Amino acid sequence: MSEHPVKDQIFISKLTGIILENLGNEGFGVNELVHKAGLSHYSLNRRLHAITNKTIKQFIREVRLQRALEMLRNEEVTVSDVAYKTGFGSPAYFNKCFHDLFGFPPGEVRKGDFIKSKETDFAHDSHKQKWNFRSALIFISLGIIAVTVLTYLIYRIFLIDLSHDSSISPNYRQKSLAVLPFNNLGEDITDQYVYDGIMEEIYNSLTKIKELRVSARTSVEQFRNAKNTISEIGKILNVDYIVEGSGQKSGRTFRLRVQLIEVATDRHIWARSYQHRMKRTKRIFWIQSQIAQSIASELKATITLEEKELIEKVPTADITAYFLYLKANDFLNKYIETRDLSSYNTAVNLYNSSLGVDTTFARAYTGLAGAYYNRYQWETYFRDNYLDSMMALADKALSIDDQLEEAYYIKGIYCEGNGQIEEALENYDRALQINPNYYTAYKRRGWILTSIKNDYVTGIDNYHKALARISGKERSLLLRDLGFAYKDIGFFEKARYYYNEAFTLDSNKTAHYTQLGILAGVEGKRSEAMKIEKEYQGIDSTYIPAGFIDFLDKDEAYAIAMRLIDYYKKSGKLNLQESHRIGFALWRAGKFEEAEKYLNQQINYCEESIKRGRDIAHWKAAYYDLAITYAFLGNKETAYQYLDELTKGNTCQARWIYYLKYDPPLNSIRNEERFQKVLEDYQAKYQAEHERVKYWLEEQGML
Repeated sequence: MSEHPVKDQIFISKLTGIILENLGNEGFGVNELVHKAGLSHYSLNRRLHAITNKTIKQFIREVRLQRALEMLRNEEVTVSDVAYKTGFGSPAYFNKCFHDLFGFPPGEVRKGDFIKSKETDFAHDSHKQKWNFRSALIFISLGIIAVTVLTYLIYRIFLIDLSHDSSISPNYRQKSLAVLPFNNLGEDITDQYVYDGIMEEIYNSLTKIKELRVSARTSVEQFRNAKNTISEIGKILNVDYIVEGSGQKSGRTFRLRVQLIEVATDRHIWARSYQHRMKRTKRIFWIQSQIAQSIASELKATITLEEKELIEKVPTADITAYFLYLKANDFLNKYIETRDLSSYNTAVNLYNSSLGVDTTFARAYTGLAGAYYNRYQWETYFRDNYLDSMMALADKALSIDDQLEEAYYIKGIYCEGNGQIEEALENYDRALQINPNYYTAYKRRGWILTSIKNDYVTGIDNYHKALARISGKERSLLLRDLGFAYKDIGFFEKARYYYNEAFTLDSNKTAHYTQLGILAGVEGKRSEAMKIEKEYQGIDSTYIPAGFIDFLDKDEAYAIAMRLIDYYKKSGKLNLQESHRIGFALWRAGKFEEAEKYLNQQINYCEESIKRGRDIAHWKAAYYDLAITYAFLGNKETAYQYLDELTKGNTCQARWIYYLKYDPPLNSIRNEERFQKVLEDYQAKYQAEHERVKYWLEEQGML
């Protein structure tokens, strides 16, 4: 039974009203109701199922059918007219749905013929029993109609806003809250890192509680110094509660005030003040853990013994080590944003200084590991010791604290980068067991499961779990990843939906046009894809349309190749997947020696990636790029060897089907029987996974 029956009734009222307003629109379905309600597919479907035990599609159909029953009883209309007026494009389908719901065909509503049919079906029942059945059915139907009309009127009168949903299923929602950046009320602005640290510890503690959904740390940063109201923030973050705090430091004494606010009412439901001299480190962490536990208690969230131990754990016994660590985090974030090496060097020095004070401070080791990853990821990509320092630091941290989720996450990154895919998943799982709100772990699992393991059901599910925990502009990257997954398994409209949602958040035209162009190409709409590319070039002259370089004439292709060469020189990134495209363009322009250099570079990159188990090998890009490079060079046998590798396992992405069908470098072998067999095998695997995902999406009410 729902904990909020009144809210549930209001919720159903608005949904019913929306459907009635669009009753005759055959095209009004699940996606349209989701949009009108201002919720995600998951949010709407999960809440509807919790209240009515129906999917979105079932709910829409039954509201239409109840209205149809009312029209048949009270208006002089034909069954066909009612079918069309209630949004059914086919009277035959309407008849079937009506009979399935009510047990008799729509043509018998006023005639009473359905009673005779029941007499045939239930000959052993008495006439009185049949009349009682008919009477009960009439009263039930009239009751449903009355409730429908009443709820519709409630919706029309009060126009209740459902854009903030408060009861998403536990899998995706739980009791939801966000911890905002704490305000520094002191005169010294350099003390801000102290309050950022306190806020982060409270956030970290709350994320350990499985019954809570805590908005990601990156999601709330947009509200630092913002003037938004609590209601506005809650709506943007899609949470029910907000934690905010402020502090003031005087000498070594600080005063802290924290409060919990209910978004729907703007009511302060819990608040507490603290004062503490910064000498006893344990006291600081005790205060932070008590705040988190008090908030959980106020929200009636159960804290298990394991969670309580995690919350009350003291990461370091030395206050100096802790503050050095907080400062290091601040400089590392600056480096990630700006790539300023001085910020990186300062961060590393501060982490090492923290460890110099306390060699058992596990988080300082993982902080250092994160710094090394962000600095040397590309420089060491093909080295034997790729990310080894990260792994060593993570293992060191776990030898001190085997319940440190970020250490398992770092190990997952290491394993993923070195081709140890199962081990990567195990480490991400371990991180999520400790911190069920670790959205980046869900995100990494989503990527592996879709692009490498080709388990799109579980992978997409993980993406949605990540989405439930992040809001604001940071969410746009995740939305694009989800769109990419839907595109690869052939649900193009859903991909377009998520791409558009991402663009709404961050207005990133380059990403948006690129993704829409690729999507159109994968759909087989090459002319539309080229049109999108051309349109964006007119908007942004710096844009490099690399995706269609091989479809352009030789002069255009050559110009783009030169721009790509310049881009990779300036960015310092490895050209892992476009070296051969540059080579093809240079070859067509008659620059054979230069072309050969780039074609060989692509071969070397791909072969090294396969040898070392790097990511482009695991999601098959290395095999495909080798196949088309060798096909272009006329080495058919080697090209087929790599095409055979492409189809091994359960690989099934729509993008490879598109490239196999249309990519110009494969023109020399595309019509051969052996090539067509490769394409046929690949399409069969793709179609099988597409159907599996389709069935799952229908079960979830998302189609």
